[in-house]
Amino acid sequence: MLDLTQALRDAGVPVGISEADDAVRSLEHIDLADRTSFRAALAASIVKSEVQRPTFDTLFELYFGAGHSPGEEEPGAPGQGSKEEFIEELMAALGSGDDAALRDLARRAVTRFGRLERSRSKDWFSHYEVVRALELNTLAARMAAEQDTSGSGLERKLDAAEFERRLRRFREETLMETRRRVAQHRGPEAVAAYAVGPLPEDMAFLSATSDMTELRKAIRPLARKLATRISMKRRRASRGQLDVRRTIRHSLSSGGVPLDAHFRNRAPHRPEVFILCDLSSSVGRFSRFALMLTHAMSAQFSKIRSFAFVDTLDEVTKHFATEDFAEAVQSMNRDAKVVSGDGHSDYGASLSLFLDTYGGDVGPRTTLLVLGDARTNYRADNAWALRELAHKARHAYWLNPEPKHDWDTGDSVASRYAVEVDAMVEVRNLRQLETFIAKTL
Repeated sequence: MLDLTQALRDAGVPVGISEADDAVRSLEHIDLADRTSFRAALAASIVKSEVQRPTFDTLFELYFGAGHSPGEEEPGAPGQGSKEEFIEELMAALGSGDDAALRDLARRAVTRFGRLERSRSKDWFSHYEVVRALELNTLAARMAAEQDTSGSGLERKLDAAEFERRLRRFREETLMETRRRVAQHRGPEAVAAYAVGPLPEDMAFLSATSDMTELRKAIRPLARKLATRISMKRRRASRGQLDVRRTIRHSLSSGGVPLDAHFRNRAPHRPEVFILCDLSSSVGRFSRFALMLTHAMSAQFSKIRSFAFVDTLDEVTKHFATEDFAEAVQSMNRDAKVVSGDGHSDYGASLSLFLDTYGGDVGPRTTLLVLGDARTNYRADNAWALRELAHKARHAYWLNPEPKHDWDTGDSVASRYAVEVDAMVEVRNLRQLETFIAKTL
């Protein structure tokens, strides 16, 4: 249990001592032989959000899944029948949807086909070897060829979708079994190092590819948490300076004993937020998620206006009037006029155009956010335009999705822009974006 909680912390899941203690105490109330209840009890005590559950499930299998189940084949035991017979048995289980049979087939498949014979120790297993040996990539096409054509087209599509779901489940079972076998021989730590990917909030915007759905799922709960945190901070900060006259006047009736301090009420500051986003291919993903998060917190700001640019600039505030952020981004991509030339970032032209067109709207209540990597493609940076905007605004910040060691390399002029704003901040993932918003806005 201690090893599991430490592995969860290493993977970015915050697990406190009290939560680990609660998890252990919860086991007093369940049947330890019931694996489903065992997993659920630990998850209920440790997992705080749905996005953390896949990480927990993977590590649970590594730390509590090693060892042989009753009646399970020993690794290396000779399989029964030919490979073709095994595939036929698998097709039958996929067709019937028998989950117990699929789990058993997954264990047998890893035993028979998953061992890496090229490894020196002979104790390393590969999921790829199972996929290749059983030709899993061709089973869906094989099912379609053997499918009964007497039914309607809709029925055939539904059957094909259900077969694909069961096949994905079998793949997941073989992957988990492969990791379990390696963990059994090498230890869970050896597998956890590569089996657990970063949590959505730690996923780098510029390198994330297949996990964009998870990032989108993380936006709304993160927005709610940030909105609550900002609201509490403003309530705590609502008490202003000591009001000496009121304090003395109210203390006269008791001769100053006790002395009750009175303070001037301070109106909470809800800033106007102006966001300038670089939508070029190099950083567009980061800008879109920052826009989503900021607009999801719109109640915390008196006004939000969004502007997008590549080599020219356009206001895109109207596209975020809808609650469907995916639809808003698609609408922005389709209708925003952000390209007028070669489609490469032109910060200088965009900043000067914003100053000329919208600079009069920037005032002492405005917080200006610029989102981009500050790579000018060796064009004029027009830092003077940013200087004037920062002078007009209450605050000006630049959020840069590149690591700091890449600033000022190649065509980056990060330091030239950094001196014109309150701060240029490295924001490479949702966690860093959360930290910035919570501390600054």
